[in-house]
Amino acid sequence: MNYYLMTTEDTLKQLNSVVNGLSDKEAKKRLEEHGPNQLAEVAKKSFLSKLWAQFNDFLIFILLAAAIISFAVGERKDAVVILAIVVINAFLGIYQEGRAEKSVEALQKMAAPLAKAIRNGQVVELPAANLVPGDIIVLEAGDIVPADLRLLEASNLKVDESSLTGESVPVEKLSVDELSEEVGIGDRENMLYMSTIITYGRAKAVVCGTGHETEIGAIATKIQTYDTEATPLQIKLNQLGKVLGITTIIVCIIVFALGLFQKRPLLEMGLTAISLAVAAIPEGLPAIVTVVLAIGMNRMASRNAIVKKLLAVETLGATSVICSDKTGTLTQNEMTVVSVYTDDKLYDITGTGYEPTGEAQVDGNAVNLEEENQLMLLATIAGLANDAHLDFQQSPVTVVGDPTEGALVTLSDKLGPCKDELQAQYPRVADLPFDSERKMMTTFHNDFYTHPSVSLTKGAPDVVLGKCKYILEKNEIIPLTDDILNRIMKVNSGLASQALRVLALAFKPMDSVPQHPSSEDVENEMVFVGLVGMIDPPRPEAQEAIALCKKAGIETIMITGDYKETAFAIARDLGMVSNPDEAIEGKFLDDYDDAALRNLVKTVKVYSRVSPDHKVRIVNALKENGDIVAMTGDGVNDALALKKSDIGVSMGITGTDVAKNTAELILTDDNFATIVSAVEEGRIIYSNIKKFVYFLLSCNIGEILLVFVSILLGLPMPLLPIQLLWLNLVTDSFPAMALGVEPGEEGIMDVGPRNPSEPILDRRMAFSIAFQSIAIAAGSFLAYGQGIKLYGLDNLSHARTIAFSTIILAELLRALSARSFSHTIFQLGIFTNTKMIIALLGSFSLLLAVLYIPFLQGIFSTFAMGGKDWLIVLSFAFIPLIIGEVIKVINSKKRA
Repeated sequence: MNYYLMTTEDTLKQLNSVVNGLSDKEAKKRLEEHGPNQLAEVAKKSFLSKLWAQFNDFLIFILLAAAIISFAVGERKDAVVILAIVVINAFLGIYQEGRAEKSVEALQKMAAPLAKAIRNGQVVELPAANLVPGDIIVLEAGDIVPADLRLLEASNLKVDESSLTGESVPVEKLSVDELSEEVGIGDRENMLYMSTIITYGRAKAVVCGTGHETEIGAIATKIQTYDTEATPLQIKLNQLGKVLGITTIIVCIIVFALGLFQKRPLLEMGLTAISLAVAAIPEGLPAIVTVVLAIGMNRMASRNAIVKKLLAVETLGATSVICSDKTGTLTQNEMTVVSVYTDDKLYDITGTGYEPTGEAQVDGNAVNLEEENQLMLLATIAGLANDAHLDFQQSPVTVVGDPTEGALVTLSDKLGPCKDELQAQYPRVADLPFDSERKMMTTFHNDFYTHPSVSLTKGAPDVVLGKCKYILEKNEIIPLTDDILNRIMKVNSGLASQALRVLALAFKPMDSVPQHPSSEDVENEMVFVGLVGMIDPPRPEAQEAIALCKKAGIETIMITGDYKETAFAIARDLGMVSNPDEAIEGKFLDDYDDAALRNLVKTVKVYSRVSPDHKVRIVNALKENGDIVAMTGDGVNDALALKKSDIGVSMGITGTDVAKNTAELILTDDNFATIVSAVEEGRIIYSNIKKFVYFLLSCNIGEILLVFVSILLGLPMPLLPIQLLWLNLVTDSFPAMALGVEPGEEGIMDVGPRNPSEPILDRRMAFSIAFQSIAIAAGSFLAYGQGIKLYGLDNLSHARTIAFSTIILAELLRALSARSFSHTIFQLGIFTNTKMIIALLGSFSLLLAVLYIPFLQGIFSTFAMGGKDWLIVLSFAFIPLIIGEVIKVINSKKRA
């Protein structure tokens, strides 16, 4: 129901309410009908359902089948090891669940705990959860709005709606009877919404929505219903898993049939098939991916980016579009005076935020304040005609009161005595508070400069100038002529065209302060002093970050609840746009269907006055165009889009709990530039994931080829299932993890984001894997053959140990080559990744333990090799490394 389009009388009639409030009996009846004014939780997933989600994977099913068969045929230690792998991987993934529930909990915390309602004709304080539609509420400055309300009365009312709409300053609210047309949530001036904050004035309103029937309740409902979508890496790993799984099944069937054709024992071939399944599936891959992503999380945390979801680390690297909220993300969410006009001079004011550091400049040169009497007078008026003050106990400095007034206090503190000193020197003796009809505020002071008494006024330029008869120029009061007025209005238009919020300052000398001052008597025939222009300024580092995004092929889009002119001006200053056609107001998005919107998002870079639903539509349109979308934000209004995007990014300092709990990435410094660092880290991580997948698959396929060729030639199994498990889980895992922390290659941010549809295994990787697998299998098979020749089939464990040692050493040397697809190990430097050296030495030490510790010899069916055995191993283990490096040299000469 659009209550803002209805008169107050019709609203009360629709809600069956009266201005004197409901009776307790009626309220109780409605509470039973509508339920409590709180956000109900949906049923949470059980532990068992979360566990099943971890097991519901094609490769896991194959491993479970292998474990069951191993157990059935008596190979219990193999079965136990396989099951252990599966269970560990499952529990590593469970902790990622439950973010939607946390978002709802945060929304509940934002609700006002108490409210003042009129019941039985009396104002009573009651739990906000007990409010019902039709309740009459009274509100004053500092109150949190407890439900969605339609205003009945409003006096000088201002509301901070930034968390819901993105509006950077408190908005005026009026108890107008009705609005003439449908408008966005940020323009409904006769409505108040749950969780927003009254910053000024007082009001009486009727409750028109509670719980999930509020705007914030609708957001909570949608957060709960949105499914968590798979990340690009999840999709690619799932695709890779299915290919490997199907290939494994086919190879196992072929080998099993071949063995039966060769009249080999059924049990032997069953175990052989299990061995091949174990060899084909990179059991360590999920654990390695988890560990490498966790390491990436730690690296990002050191760069002020906390990643809540492991797989989100890699998603950042694929990001092609960053949709950013304006307020508090690209800007500082701190109103700042940047321009002052007085005495026919335009001053630039340096410094940003509420820190009172900065100076006045003309044409880039600092002015001598001792010679700028009129500028100092303006700063004094800005500090005195003001109800806000700065809180220096906070770091950074914050404002207590209205942000616009906070900007004026900061200006005063920058240029002259601080507000406390001004108030001590010129105490306020009376005032006329701001109201939305006058659009002015006036304070009264005695012994002000050379005047016995004065009134100091600030307000909207057109209103204040209309009440001025004089102007102060060259420290003299002269008549305000039409020519001078036109000159001032031209300056005002110029400041407004820069999306600055402009206020005018004036004073009126008087003999004494009236006992009962009124606007009619005082706010006329005033002396105009000057104009101040303020804005929520861009973050200094955001412009550089956006330039880096462009260089990296990442598009930056602004999505905000603020006005189009302000949004476009900020975007232009940041280098995001140059043409006004690249900006659009949210209300016009409703004219576009989904297909038209997909075309629109290709050209528009600034979206203003948008609702939460508009943000979701924009994100969806970008995703449907094939983009990987990161959405940044800090308010409740951003939560839906954060959830719907490929990766949600919340501000850690200014961000609401809702935004933080919905997002996958939290910026602890609220710095847009940190996103660029996170993207770079994501690209490095994905590049490294490709490297260790390349390494693991070449090793695994080499193992399959070794087993397959041996069976094809009628030879016994060269490796036992337990040896294959050791290879995949222990020997290969340490070098793979070292590849996962390989330093980023030069120029990784000088190219565009990768195509989201690009598979992990591209053509170049598949070609390299084929060569490396054949080299590993050939070297190991030749070593196996030499072992059989040396020890005979009667001592098969000796030949297997030689094959086992050869393939391990070949794979360890292969890891050195896998560090780069194009650079040789000598170009990279053998010791530039010290973790790789440690991993290789560690894996080699484990091989020695398996060979020479008697207890482990029994488990792995190995023997203590002597010098001639090691000679065989070393002769063949270097083959894959040499082939890999030679191919790199050949390819580099072709590129040259």
